Amino acid sequence: MARPYLENGHLELDNNTAERAVKPVAIGRKNWMFAGSEGGGKAMAVAYTLIETAKLSDVDPQAWLTWVLTQIADHKITRLDELLPWRYAAKAA
Repeated sequence: MARPYLENGHLELDNNTAERAVKPVAIGRKNWMFAGSEGGGKAMAVAYTLIETAKLSDVDPQAWLTWVLTQIADHKITRLDELLPWRYAAKAA
């Protein structure tokens, strides 16, 4: 069995960070059971993923998403990595 965390000190031994990130979703599952449709549920999953990624990068999700929405219309699709939360944090610093 491969254990990459033994080879790479940057990897965590467990997935507690991920578990804590999805805890609010699990707690509120009944509230979101009626997202409207399967498409609505998928859209919510995308939104939560973006928000939690920003939080894990120590970026204010609302500020980052506002910035992304102002940039994305004229942004080349081949350079979408420039719009990621950690890139936003580096520009804001």
